[in-house]
Amino acid sequence: MSISEDVKKMKAVSPYMAASTIEKRNAALNAVKDGLHKSKDEIFAANKLDMDNAISAGIGEAVLKRLKFDEHKLEDVIKGIEQLISLPDPVGKITLNRDLDEGLVLKRITCPIGVIGVIFEARPDALVQISTLCIKSGNCAVLKGGKETANTNRVLFDVIKTSAESAGLPEGALLRAESHSEIDELLALDKYVDLLIPRGSNAFVSHIMNNTKIPVMGHADGICHIYVDKSADFEKALKIIVDAKTQYTAACNAVETLLINRDIAKDFLPLLSKRLSENGVKLFGTKEVTDIINATTIDESEFKEYLELAASVKLVADVKEACEHINRYGSHHTDSIITEDDEASETFMQLVDSAGVYKNCSTRFADGFRYGFGAEVGISTGKIHARGPVGLEGLVTYKYRLYGDGQIVGDYAAGKSSFHFKDL
Repeated sequence: MSISEDVKKMKAVSPYMAASTIEKRNAALNAVKDGLHKSKDEIFAANKLDMDNAISAGIGEAVLKRLKFDEHKLEDVIKGIEQLISLPDPVGKITLNRDLDEGLVLKRITCPIGVIGVIFEARPDALVQISTLCIKSGNCAVLKGGKETANTNRVLFDVIKTSAESAGLPEGALLRAESHSEIDELLALDKYVDLLIPRGSNAFVSHIMNNTKIPVMGHADGICHIYVDKSADFEKALKIIVDAKTQYTAACNAVETLLINRDIAKDFLPLLSKRLSENGVKLFGTKEVTDIINATTIDESEFKEYLELAASVKLVADVKEACEHINRYGSHHTDSIITEDDEASETFMQLVDSAGVYKNCSTRFADGFRYGFGAEVGISTGKIHARGPVGLEGLVTYKYRLYGDGQIVGDYAAGKSSFHFKDL
């Protein structure tokens, strides 16, 4: 059976998935959690095979970190599932309850989006996070992972699907696409897929966006910035920068560009260079920077997302110039200011046009689990529907329900009846 036929069947199943009770969805999540524990040896064996193949293929260290699924990754996804179970049901919330007239009541109620296609590269733990978020929010999910972890993804998906269906969720609510050719087939199913969430490189996400009529939610680049203000505590700044750059270099929320206030540059840059060098980080900078410290000179237009132990550095006059640089060259993902000046931080928070704006903390906090969402299906840098780490709230929309008793518009148009709009 082709993926088109499977997705068409999924579309027919999606209203029943949306109507499932929170008790049944939480039971499915508990079953998934237990299934992952019981199948961990099989999962780890599959991942070892994927890792061996990736190493033989010469895949870089940064990507290898994303491919690995070990005890630590299993513990993380289990914690995410437990957090998801503890969260309230995002479905069926009444966000508007209004009397239009006597006996004519309008309600706006949250509901699942429907059929969500998630195409992701590299990370097998993303498959667990995405599928469990879709289960909790009552959505059907089509999952397509990268070929690098095909064996791991296959085992993980089989465990999740079997566990969810054993708890009473509709058969066909979860689907895994395997071949690359199925991506193009999926992109053409705009009548049956309600939303696409791509997770991967800039080129990959751009390809998805440019080749489908299906609404796309996601982000391409993760060019995150840290601006060190003239009032910054130097030791605090160094600690935060090292974490943001080295704690997990392959993540989209790792810092890539450092903006340093010119007033403190001669004192701070040597300290920064020493601390980052001790942590294996290579620095690139504008000529103004490389006149002070040993770094490779590049133009600011060459600053990029490295996803490795490297960072770009530029000097700026003040917080406003930092904001202007971020808005021009950034990816609207996550940016942080290090300052002891409340006015400067408020200016930064107000002017930086990103999904996450931070004060005195690492950009690595941009994460659904760390936000208390249980997990995330991805980071959205758009402004419509969902922004930042997309958890349960980003996976529901709403419908308007109007409860009447024989009312017709003609009576209102003729003046026989009138609206009195009263919020209940």
